[in-house]
Amino acid sequence: MRFKHLARPLTRLFGKAPPGAAAPADPIAAPAAASPQALISTALGNGDEVQRAAAIRKLEDRSALAALAGIGAEASDAVPPGLVRIAQQRLAELVDAGSLDFEELRAAQGNLSALLAVAGYCGDPGPLTRALASIEDPERRAELVLEGPSSRIRQLAAQAVSDPAELKRLLKQLRGKDKSVYKIIREKCDALNAQERQVAKTLSDALGACESLERHSHRVHDAIYEPTFRHFHTRWQGLAEEAPPEVRERAARAVERCETIIAEHRDRIARQATEASEKAAREAAREQAMRLAEIESERLREASAREAAEKAALREAEATERAEKAAAEALALREINALIGKTQGALREGVTGRASGLRRALEEKLAALPLVPPPLARQVQKVDATLNELKDWKEHAAAPKRAALIEEMQSLIGSTLEPRTLADRIHQLQEDWKTVSKGVVSDSDADWQRFHQAAQSAYLPCREHFEAEAQLRQENLRQRSAILDRLRAFEAAQSGEAADFRAVAAALKEAPQEWRRHFPVERAPGRKLQDEFDAIMGRLHEKLTAWHAHNAAQKQSLIRKAEQFLALEDGREAVESIKRLQAQWKEVGAAARDQERALWDEFRRHCDAVFRKREQAHADFTAALQANKARAAALCEEVEEVAGRSGPTLTTGASALAEWRAAFEALGELPRGEERALKARFDRAVDRVRAAVSRQRASEKEQSVADLLEAARHIHAYGWAVGRGASESERDALKGAAETFIAGVSLWPKGAAEALAGAWAGAEAGGERGAGAGDGVATDPETALRMLCIRSELLADFPTPPEDQDLRRDHQMRRLVERMGQRNEAAADEFDTLALEWVRVAGVAPERYQALLERFRDTGPRPH
Repeated sequence: MRFKHLARPLTRLFGKAPPGAAAPADPIAAPAAASPQALISTALGNGDEVQRAAAIRKLEDRSALAALAGIGAEASDAVPPGLVRIAQQRLAELVDAGSLDFEELRAAQGNLSALLAVAGYCGDPGPLTRALASIEDPERRAELVLEGPSSRIRQLAAQAVSDPAELKRLLKQLRGKDKSVYKIIREKCDALNAQERQVAKTLSDALGACESLERHSHRVHDAIYEPTFRHFHTRWQGLAEEAPPEVRERAARAVERCETIIAEHRDRIARQATEASEKAAREAAREQAMRLAEIESERLREASAREAAEKAALREAEATERAEKAAAEALALREINALIGKTQGALREGVTGRASGLRRALEEKLAALPLVPPPLARQVQKVDATLNELKDWKEHAAAPKRAALIEEMQSLIGSTLEPRTLADRIHQLQEDWKTVSKGVVSDSDADWQRFHQAAQSAYLPCREHFEAEAQLRQENLRQRSAILDRLRAFEAAQSGEAADFRAVAAALKEAPQEWRRHFPVERAPGRKLQDEFDAIMGRLHEKLTAWHAHNAAQKQSLIRKAEQFLALEDGREAVESIKRLQAQWKEVGAAARDQERALWDEFRRHCDAVFRKREQAHADFTAALQANKARAAALCEEVEEVAGRSGPTLTTGASALAEWRAAFEALGELPRGEERALKARFDRAVDRVRAAVSRQRASEKEQSVADLLEAARHIHAYGWAVGRGASESERDALKGAAETFIAGVSLWPKGAAEALAGAWAGAEAGGERGAGAGDGVATDPETALRMLCIRSELLADFPTPPEDQDLRRDHQMRRLVERMGQRNEAAADEFDTLALEWVRVAGVAPERYQALLERFRDTGPRPH
């Protein structure tokens, strides 16, 4: 650790108190008995530590406490750690009590570790936060994050870190340590990464918006040109502030071109519109003049014709009026004479009611005549005298009968008769009243009121009864209507091949029962519903009958097939065939009730005859299952044995996986209770073999990359020796070591031969070869290796050292600019590719090469 020289004092300051210093007995008699000077002398003296500790706990002098706590210029290294801790605790107590300002201690510019210790002992977190914020040295702050004496100090120190390079370095160093501190640093790194990605995304979006405007500026104006331009322009305006200056210039030129095209189009449209409007105005004026002339001519003709027609119509109307008036008077006289004759006939028959009605009609006709002839007036007077005389006679005869009817109607009030019988009797009395009062004009209104009031009172029980019956009929009608709605929907759902005939049979049984429960109903609407109900039920019954007949035919066919299977020699095949027929029988719907039982008995008789062969077939089948089980277990054991191998024998054995899979699948049926377990066992064994092969290949690949880098290190050492003119024996030894190592490697990554050949060529030339950064930028060999380290750190999401942060940012920005505007992003770096590039770089000092190689290896996979 780079800051190990600080770890021991921090641990001493914040560590646990020694057993001897924990709560010693206070040797000083009492605070009142010991003077402040005596406390200071005892605390600062070289006496017993127990006495000094007791004095420090009573001490109020700030300078003495600061010196004992290791703060300020007077601090001494000779103070025992236990007393230092007690002095720090005492200072924290004074700060919490308000008798000491923590800022005065910070102003002393003493030991920062001691100051942090005092802040840590304070109950208020403010002093510790301010003390940590005052630390400007990143190394000191990083040491507190990694080695702080308490989680609280480490967390606050972590929250104070903001430098990206420092955050990424701390993230790597905190792995496996304090999880809360690691989480704080991790969140800060995630926020920085998110910010970088957002900046890159914004830049990419801005470039895309600029390119869209540029492409649009070269298009010909069409119907969607302006809306598309507004869309692209609005999108660009939201991103323009984040775009580089050169991109903003490109976008401004594209916008200007687009606006020019739009303006030219609008000018052209305006010219065309002006020309068209002028031409249309001329045509409209000419047509308007022609229309006005025609309208004036037509108006004159219509006025002349209208005047002539009005005069003729007036003459005709006057003649018609005179004729109609004469005809009306003649008709009225005829009607009056006819009414007089009818009235006289009614009087001769003694029907005063009809005679009174005819007299009223006669009065209306007389009122319509302007002048009644005298003979006609005398006839009317004679009719009136006869009518009045007849009415007087009838009134004298009807009075006793009306009294009897009133008395009988009053007797029905509160009657216990059945409501319908009572209503019939009331109705009969009302008809009798009409008969008695027929033709009597001078009826007594009092008699009628008494009769009518008695009828209303007597009818009250009937009204309630009939209202209840009416409500019941309405409710039953509504229920039947609802049943009919459901039947209509049911019938529609059962149309076609999707019909559920079992549901149809249930509906045919249940619907009439439900229908009959809702009776009585109103006769006319009920008859209409009944007709539709009968029609639907008839159609459903026809459909069910046809289905029963179809099912009976299918079952007859299955019976014939079952009878044929009796002749099969292979009993097992016959049994399987019968089972299929039974499954088909279940799928076939029911036949008519009088056929279903007979069909089933015949079919079952044939099935029972076939199943008699079942016992022998079952025994044969059980033996085959056991044999298949034994072969499956043997295959599982064979695959499990290969899964436990390693090296070449594992690869050789794994080549037979396809054969084992085919053999296992060709076994046939297995015991039902053990089939799943055997298949799962075989699949687990195969997965174990594949996993072992995958692990071995991954290990071989990782080892091959590690061997490639190690070979590159040997070749580089030889090339450096050649370049600096080392002795021949040293060069031969280094070359021999490289060749020996390379000869001992059996597996290399793809492309390693060409890379190693280039490395050998460079080494023979003394390592004086050009180098590249791996991304198209020429640079010196050491920088090329540093760039490869940066690319591998980006690939593995590792932090980059502070000295290479500028290189990392330049590389990221260059890659981002290169990818802008491309439909597909370039392929990302792979560690294998970076390792091949690493091999080709030469000419770096061994100590720098080894440090960079270790840094490069840290980001790659580690061989098992």
